[in-house]
This record gives sequence, structure tokens and C-alpha cells, in this order.
Amino acid sequence: MNSIFIPQGYRPKLDAYDTQRAIAYIKQTFQEEFSDALNLKRVSAPLFVTESSGLNDNLSGVERAVSFDIPAVGMDAQVVHSLAKWKRLALKRYNFGIGGGLYTDMNAIRRDEDLDNIHSIYVDQWDWEKVITRENRNLEYLKLIVSAIVGAICDTNDRLHVRYPQLTTRLSRDVSFITTQELEDLYPSLTGDQRENAYVKEHPTACIIGIGGKLRSGKPHGNRAPDYDDWDLNCDIFFWDDVLDRALEISSMGIRVDAQSLDRQLSLAGCDDRRALPFHQMLLNDQLPLTIGGGIGQSRLCLLMMGCAHIGEVQSSVWDKETMDACEKAGIRLL
Repeated sequence: MNSIFIPQGYRPKLDAYDTQRAIAYIKQTFQEEFSDALNLKRVSAPLFVTESSGLNDNLSGVERAVSFDIPAVGMDAQVVHSLAKWKRLALKRYNFGIGGGLYTDMNAIRRDEDLDNIHSIYVDQWDWEKVITRENRNLEYLKLIVSAIVGAICDTNDRLHVRYPQLTTRLSRDVSFITTQELEDLYPSLTGDQRENAYVKEHPTACIIGIGGKLRSGKPHGNRAPDYDDWDLNCDIFFWDDVLDRALEISSMGIRVDAQSLDRQLSLAGCDDRRALPFHQMLLNDQLPLTIGGGIGQSRLCLLMMGCAHIGEVQSSVWDKETMDACEKAGIRLL
């Protein structure tokens, strides 16, 4: 179901031309800060993969991929939902060593997305993946990487203010870490989204750990595919968005499954049929490197830093008539 929120008295802080320039500046600057902080190399990535490869991200398991046939190769392909699995295979193919990693532009179509101020059917993010040791598969290492990402975001925001002093977004480097079970215990009567908003409002930079597995209530905090993140070692990074008065998820990431956690999570999720897919076979046979990785929303980062009210101000997509009419009336420029 689509919805839109119009902040009272909202006016864009930049004109149309400076908006485009600021988007380019944020993307270029963050790539520099981020790749340096995590020792990542840029690579090219696919827009689509073959359906039979098992490389597409299944997200929560209900979203339909955009599919099409390719007569020239006799196969069906799917536009990627994300590159969570492809990146890990690429690290092996490109012979990345421990401590090294890659990042890439990921562009996707999520046709079943409900539309609102921060959701679009077009997804653009930096997908990244880094080779780690087995000793790194722990919460302390996860928190270390989260802090490095938050540092790169805050450094980019500081540099943006020098270029555009009229922008007023302030971001905290102080990350508050909490597990989904601790969050449920803190707000037992709220939904997952409501818990996020309540917590991040009090802790403007927050990392919520452990998404996908069932909590003591019998329900998971949120859905996560069983075959890329380890549900005990994954997280989402949030900042509080003053313009939209809500928690804004900037990154979904985690330490990836090894053979044991993949085996367990496939069974828990009722997805044992995936064991026969080539990617899953390699994982179950310990033929892929141990990794940590995730995605960082490009348009969401621009929306946050530029103080925008709608993601359509920083990316070009398709919107329903109600959204377009409401934005035009409120003076919100949709690209």
C-alpha cells in the first residue's frame, strides 16, 4: 500500500541544479571515504543473473524478480534484487585475500515494493564484500566494521557542509548497539518498525543486531533470506531523520553464512530445495571465502544528508498519481 508524508513547512534547501551537483558530490566523496576505511577495490557487477544460478537475493522470500528470457543463450534471467551472493563468488574468482574486498554500484528493480517517502521500485546502493578469517566471525568484529562505515558517512557529511553550508543535517558518530531480542524486551507491545523508530529517536545513530531468526516471542524482528547473512551476526544501521521524523535505515549488512549456519538456516526457513543450487553447493562444501558484506543505500544517503522529504528528489523513478500530486502541491521536486 502506498503512502506519503509531507513535513510541515518543508522547502528544498537546494535548487534543481545544485541538487544534482550535491548528489554527485556525495556519491563520489563517500566512495573515497568508504573504500579507504574498509580497504575495498571497485569492480563491475551484473544487472541480471540467470535464474538457475541461485545467485539472486531472495530478500524476504515473497518478492517477485523481474524475469525475461534470453533466446541467444537459451536461458531465463532475473534482474538482481541485490548482489549479496554474487559478490562472494566474485571474491573467489578475483582471488581476493584476507582483509581485501570489493564494492560496486548495484542497481535493482523491486517491483512489489510499497511506495512511500523512502521506498521506490528502483534501488541504488553500494554493495560491498570483504574477506575475513574464521576468528573474525564474531560480534566485536561486526561492530568494528559498523563503526568504520558510520565514520565514513559522517566524514562525507562534514565535507558536504563545507561545499554546501546551507545544508543542516548533523550526524552522530556515537553508535548505539542493541540486539533485536533486547529491543523486543524493551518494547514488547510494538511492531519491529515501531521498535526501530522508538529506539533510534532516543539514539540517533543505531545498529540493530540479529535479524531473521525467531525471538522469544516466536516471531522474527524482520525477514532476512537464510542463505547470505548469519542471522546471529547481521545488522541494520540507522540514523534519525529529523525532516521525516523517523528512523532511516541506511545499511543492511552482516557476517555471511558459513557451511554450518547455512545448513541450519535453510532448515529453519524451509528452504532445503536450495541446497542443490550451484552457489549453495559451493558454500556447503566450504569452497567460498568467509566474508562480511552489505549494501548502503545511495539515494537514502543523499536524502538524509541533503535534508530531503522524498526519495524521488534524489533519484528518478515511477510514482503513483497520488504521490505526484501531493509532492507538486507541497513544492517537492520529483526527478
